[in-house]
Amino acid sequence: MASVMSIPVTEFAPAERVPLEIIRQQAASFNQLPFAPVLLNASLNFILVLNAQRQIVFATRNFLSLTGFKEFDQILGQRPGEALGCLHSDTNPSGCGTSVFCQECGAVKSIVNGLAGRVDVQECRLTRHLSTGPQAMDLLVSSTPWQQNGENYVVVAVSDISNEKRRHALERTFFHDLVNTAGGLNGLMDFIKEEAPLTLKPDMDVVRQGLDDLLELVATQRELLAAEQEELAPSLRPAFTRDMLEQVVRLFAHHDLACQRRLMVAPGAVNKPFTTDASLLKRVLGNLVKNALEAISPGEMVTLDCTAHEQNITFTVQNPGVMPREVQLQVFNRSFSTKGNGRGLGTYSVKMLTEKYLRGQASFVSGPATGTVFSVTYPRLMI
Repeated sequence: MASVMSIPVTEFAPAERVPLEIIRQQAASFNQLPFAPVLLNASLNFILVLNAQRQIVFATRNFLSLTGFKEFDQILGQRPGEALGCLHSDTNPSGCGTSVFCQECGAVKSIVNGLAGRVDVQECRLTRHLSTGPQAMDLLVSSTPWQQNGENYVVVAVSDISNEKRRHALERTFFHDLVNTAGGLNGLMDFIKEEAPLTLKPDMDVVRQGLDDLLELVATQRELLAAEQEELAPSLRPAFTRDMLEQVVRLFAHHDLACQRRLMVAPGAVNKPFTTDASLLKRVLGNLVKNALEAISPGEMVTLDCTAHEQNITFTVQNPGVMPREVQLQVFNRSFSTKGNGRGLGTYSVKMLTEKYLRGQASFVSGPATGTVFSVTYPRLMI
């Protein structure tokens, strides 16, 4: 067992350390393990191996570059916050993990749990000193316990999620401001329309419809991002199947995509009660209708239908076109689109909203006999 130097001052994690000669022995022992350094260095994450005193025994090359040091020997035996230059790593003489600020540090908590034998993942918000000034980082820290030669270690994998967090915050601000601005313009248009000459009222209606479309696009995108980030909470209410289809048809009655194309609800579509999040389901059906309208030629028809079974209901959107085989193989993949770069969220969102939030299944068939038929099946009762 390694001898421990006593450093008594701590306000959170244990303060003790082992001397550098012990650290060098631990590092040499780890580096002699077959393939271990090679495999860890192949990871895109920053990876550390810490001993029972939370001191660095091994670090991947990308972590070394993150610290600004040129040689691994310069961080050997340090704790992670010390190597990264954390603002609070020298608040106490005992270093990283021992100050009152460390009580709220996700990295220290994760590492301590790892050394206690538990796999643990936590987020860490860290501010560090650089020559250019302070830098804020958001990290995701995963700690996995490991034993060698009777001693406890922890393997720490670190992901830099700063860009993700910053983008998330900017998206929230952007959507909030955009909705407020467009909503204000909508109110202004109502006022102007009341005062406008009769000859201009049709133009006012066009502008108002454009603003409504803009708000709908913003709501759709915000909902999709919330769904991907698992922040979406479905609101289940009673609804009727055929009524839902007719609402979707009305939404597209004056849409540019429906120009010279026909959109109808099948005469035999049933009108059965079921529970759903009407907003999410209209997003799903609306995306299917939009894709179908884009796929057909002027004069052709898109047909919406619904069938009911004892436990489930199935909505279908059919168009006479046939998808090429290479398209069929990728149709539900995120960012895949036949319409160019920056598209490809429609069918992806159909599958995600259906299967992750509405407890259903999404599928399709495409061939000369049927055309292309997308189906979404849901339980009639969701509780």
